Amino acid sequence: MEVEWRTLEKIANTKAIDLWILFPLGQAVNRLLTKNLPPEGWARRLDLFFGSSEWKERFYRPVPEQTLLFPADDGEYVGPDVGRVAKLEDIGDYFIERLSSVFERVSKEKLTLRNSRNVPIYLLCFAAGAEHGAETAVKIANYLLKQ
Repeated sequence: MEVEWRTLEKIANTKAIDLWILFPLGQAVNRLLTKNLPPEGWARRLDLFFGSSEWKERFYRPVPEQTLLFPADDGEYVGPDVGRVAKLEDIGDYFIERLSSVFERVSKEKLTLRNSRNVPIYLLCFAAGAEHGAETAVKIANYLLKQ
């Protein structure tokens, strides 16, 4: 997660670079997306990585109340908690959407790389930067990613 979104935007803005990227799905991103909203520092890192704080709305929803509401210090009631609803596939799809927002064309295919316990660790993704040749580049990438 060292590469910030602004770096990917700069690469896309060249309109000359095609990009193979290892998205750290289970290695990093999934670990930062805790059961409830992540701590401030982790959330800031995810904002920089995704280039937006939109991930909060995509990956978290209010949790229906399961207990009575407890009064807050000021006498007002505390609302429901926010809980994670995103699965690994949702996280990968969101990253592909984000890439599509800045690159000419992006392969919808992604190769899941797993560890010895068959747990997803990375997604190998492809984005084409150049307008000319992007369609062909994505066709080739799709073929390779389906292997």
